[in-house]
Amino acid sequence: MLLSSLRTTVFCGCRSSAKGFQHSSRSPQLRQWLVKRGQSTVTAEAGASSTPAAAAVPNAATNRIVGRWLLGCSGLVVGAIVLGGVTRLTESGLSMVDWHLVREMKPPQTQAEWEAEFSKYQQFPEFKIMNHDMTLPEFKFIFYMEWGHRMWGRLVGLAYILPTIYFWRKGYFTRSMKGKVLGLCGFVFFQGLLGWYMVKSGLEEKPESYDVPRVSQYRLSAHLGSALLLYCASLWTGLTLMLPAHKMAETKRLMQLRRFAKGTGGLVFLTALSGAFVAGLDAGLVYNSFPKMGERWIPDDLLAFSPTLKNFFENPTTVQFDHRILAISSLTAITGLYMFSRRMMLPRRAKIAISLLAAMAYGQVALGISTLLLYVPTPLAATHQSGSVALLSLAIWVLAELRKMPK
Repeated sequence: MLLSSLRTTVFCGCRSSAKGFQHSSRSPQLRQWLVKRGQSTVTAEAGASSTPAAAAVPNAATNRIVGRWLLGCSGLVVGAIVLGGVTRLTESGLSMVDWHLVREMKPPQTQAEWEAEFSKYQQFPEFKIMNHDMTLPEFKFIFYMEWGHRMWGRLVGLAYILPTIYFWRKGYFTRSMKGKVLGLCGFVFFQGLLGWYMVKSGLEEKPESYDVPRVSQYRLSAHLGSALLLYCASLWTGLTLMLPAHKMAETKRLMQLRRFAKGTGGLVFLTALSGAFVAGLDAGLVYNSFPKMGERWIPDDLLAFSPTLKNFFENPTTVQFDHRILAISSLTAITGLYMFSRRMMLPRRAKIAISLLAAMAYGQVALGISTLLLYVPTPLAATHQSGSVALLSLAIWVLAELRKMPK
């Protein structure tokens, strides 16, 4: 009897306590207090979790952003190289005889302005010797070609400089990256000045020469070479920021493959640079046969100039011969690189890059031979010039895939 009474008392007390708690939880004051306490706890936790992320700048996310920016800049440089090649092939590069950073951004608008610009062009050797019967509509075409090339160069400069200022203020650059981007921006300015220095060589009067007016092949090669260096540096930096390095054992064969790839990339760069001498001297028009040059493997006028060293830079026959040798050497080296890599265990991306490099090499050689046999038609020649940049791009990708892990 006593036990049952005690059990009833405890049960009733528990029920009344539960009802009291439910009633108190429904009170507005307690509910507001709980909500405020929960919000302050969430805010404190969010602040604690975001503080380390905000402090860790630059990080993997900002590196990807900077990498994409540099890859975009390298794409713009490719556009400038291709457009410059087309400008050279259409003989439009000497149509703008002045150089002003801001004033020339606006092309002539009225008939009077066009006639004034045309009259300035008529005072220079290209019109007097080669284009003396050119009409105003024909002049407008070559003018717009050169104007588009120069405006594209200004776009490249803005694409480098403005994001550099923004990312610098945001703290996206490491100390080493700051030096790299400053070097790239400085190289863009140098490239623009070198372009005008090149054009100036084609506007000079040469009373002792009645040859077709053209820019100096030395300056043309320097202009193209600097553009290729700017492109390679931007592409390499962007790829190393975007693509994580592979964890590969540093074996002797891997080190040999890496050295082989570096040598091959240098050979591809040298072949592309030799193409500037071919373009500057119109050397693609002297022997339009393959594999022989005319009826001979080695033409008679290969070393016609004196001193001998002059032939390698000023003799169209020697310049074309050198370009052929470099192209065949590049194809042989890339083929050897491909075959050497097939006997190794490499990451999938590296194998794809090497395979594409080999395929592009054979395609580029086919384009070069076709351009030669067909007497350098402008569309095919422009495609061949673009192919050289594509081949160089794949060589840089291969090097990025085979690079060492950072310590």
